[in-house]
Amino acid sequence: MALLERTPKFTLQAALNARASSDPEAPYLLSRDRVFSYAEVEDQADSLAAALHGLGIGKGDRVALVMPPWPEFVVSLFAVAKLGAVAVPLNPRLTPPELQYMLRHSEAAAAVTVETFQGTDYLQLFEDMFPMLPELQYLVTVGEEDLWYDDRVFQFEDLISAGVGREYPSPEANPQRDVVALLYTSGTTGKPKGVELTHTNLLHAAGGTVRALGLMPEDRVFGITALFHVFGLGPGLLGTLLSGSSLVLQEDFEPGPALDLIQRHGVTVHYGVPTLFTRELLEQQDTPRDISTLRLGLVAGAPVNDSFLHRMEEHFCPEMRVGYSLTETSSTLAMTTGGDSSEKRYQTVGKALDGMEIRVLQTDQTQLPLESLGEIAVRGPAVMRGYYRQPGETRNAFTEDGFFLTGDLGMVDEAGYLHLVSRSKEVIIRSGVNVFPREVEDRILAHPAVREVAVVGLPDEVLGEAVAAAVVPIEGAIVTGGEIQEWCRVTLTEHKVPDLVRFLDRLPLTGSGKVRKVELIRLLVPQPSGNSSP
Repeated sequence: MALLERTPKFTLQAALNARASSDPEAPYLLSRDRVFSYAEVEDQADSLAAALHGLGIGKGDRVALVMPPWPEFVVSLFAVAKLGAVAVPLNPRLTPPELQYMLRHSEAAAAVTVETFQGTDYLQLFEDMFPMLPELQYLVTVGEEDLWYDDRVFQFEDLISAGVGREYPSPEANPQRDVVALLYTSGTTGKPKGVELTHTNLLHAAGGTVRALGLMPEDRVFGITALFHVFGLGPGLLGTLLSGSSLVLQEDFEPGPALDLIQRHGVTVHYGVPTLFTRELLEQQDTPRDISTLRLGLVAGAPVNDSFLHRMEEHFCPEMRVGYSLTETSSTLAMTTGGDSSEKRYQTVGKALDGMEIRVLQTDQTQLPLESLGEIAVRGPAVMRGYYRQPGETRNAFTEDGFFLTGDLGMVDEAGYLHLVSRSKEVIIRSGVNVFPREVEDRILAHPAVREVAVVGLPDEVLGEAVAAAVVPIEGAIVTGGEIQEWCRVTLTEHKVPDLVRFLDRLPLTGSGKVRKVELIRLLVPQPSGNSSP
């Protein structure tokens, strides 16, 4: 745990170097049938950094990482950090317009991408996008393709080989000021914003999380299915590094294979959103595996209730913790602990992690007393530097004394525990991912058969919240729920596509003409989630 105490002055590359020097043969990544030691990841990152330097990548350049949670993602992240460049982790499941927007907005000079994944040919996709991305100079591909006619495209393994033994410049870094990762999240209207995270931001949140969990070198961590997500990047990847434990990577989430990996690798600590845990529990009850090695679970990213936690502790994992995590705070900012009473463990999201301050504010941003309901604001070393190329949005996100406005409603009790009540900004949290109703509504409203639409979140045992669309069709129009869902899939990622489409004669409105969403939810709840009405 000594490495954890040195995080305030560390960069990502220094943290990896320290671990690879002290525990070179210790397993870092467990992926498929391979084990990658800390020293092996360090060596490959050095080789890739040298090769990328040879292509002209240097301090401040943005390098996109468009990959599933593979070891190549991890190697690329550290290689980029070693050059003083900025990693831009992107979801490989983004639609082409979304991916193109983020690549262009970030001004990525290079991208490391999977060649093919879940039926998508990324070589062809990037070839089609090159003319619209003037800043993108190079593409590094991970896969089996041997030949490519474009001299801007390189194979990952070829660059690793080319960089072995070569030197490269290691620019001096200021861990508190230098941005090392640019993560995209959605604003109040669903438009992507680039969150600038420094070395200190990420390492502070990661270190605070694993310190609160008591992670040990012998632990094997599981449940990270998205390294592009701030929790996967922070507590998942960097937290494992700081604690010297091992991270079991899983390419995609399916409950059966997940339980197989837990049994096979003797997983001890399990991270995840409620959806993941719920589906695993159902699978375990249907087809039991030996998961007796599990000692601790951490659930974050979506609302949970005490019945969920009781069920998980009784039938799946002996101790569950709850975390409160945001991209702008580099992941976890508050968490329950093993020493908390049952009431606090089941009814709150715990106390602020070391170094983080939480306030509850009125609408005029004055601080409220304890036990008062208001907007949650947070300050500390894990809070982002700002939104990339959006100084106005950055100013609006902070109070004058530097507290980040989360947009969440809650209260802090007299014992210092944070009670998360609801969102003050409209957002649906589906399987741990934010879905903004406005974005979905805009897409559905563009359908020629739709006159009005309102999108809300409905409670769902597996998803946490399901996306439900209430549609008022144009008079005489013939359209089905399935057609609305397919219409959405053209431009929206799958998690934004409505799980439920209902057709109404009219939407319930307030006296001022706004949709009365409480009443709308009451109308939609009786319908089974996941079905579409014709």
